[in-house]
Amino acid sequence: MSSIMRTSERLFPPVEGTALEEDLARGLVDSDEQAFAAIYRRWSSLVHTMAARSLGDAREAEDVTQQVFLAAWRGRSGFHPERGPLGAWLVGITRRKTVDALAARTRRLRLVEAAGRAADAAVPNPQPAVIDQVLDRVLLSAELSRLPRRQREVLRLAFYDDLTQAQISERTGLPLGTVKSHARRGLFQLRGKIEEGR
Repeated sequence: MSSIMRTSERLFPPVEGTALEEDLARGLVDSDEQAFAAIYRRWSSLVHTMAARSLGDAREAEDVTQQVFLAAWRGRSGFHPERGPLGAWLVGITRRKTVDALAARTRRLRLVEAAGRAADAAVPNPQPAVIDQVLDRVLLSAELSRLPRRQREVLRLAFYDDLTQAQISERTGLPLGTVKSHARRGLFQLRGKIEEGR
């Protein structure tokens, strides 16, 4: 009997649940940040579970969950409640972001394989240290691209343009203290990822 009740609740949600979802959907369309926070609380565990099952990696699933809700907020003008429920719309975004994450993982693996082949071709008997350096560069580049935009921008200007923190501050218009904070946090994250990758 209880299983029949649970099944009927899934097929025919309680009226108050449907009304709440409609309120949240209106809030999203109206750019209501409190409604969006409630949407996150209500659906984030579902989104994370779906991503984790597909990706098999909790950390990647967390990234996808953030991307889904960021995409939902940015694309809120594209949500039309008359076309379907809010939960289904979020599930659709989750599927697309999960596919994107799987494609990015495949690209990273191909990049590492290509770097390994290039290292083998460049050095007749490659030394393990040379291979490690090449892989570190590939890993560094991949992880750098995953940092938040400001941290990535600051580190790229420092690494590739060889700018000082004061010059980065001048070029970006960010306060010097903010540049230093972005650099410190970005380097800390990169170091952790490279050590984890090893």
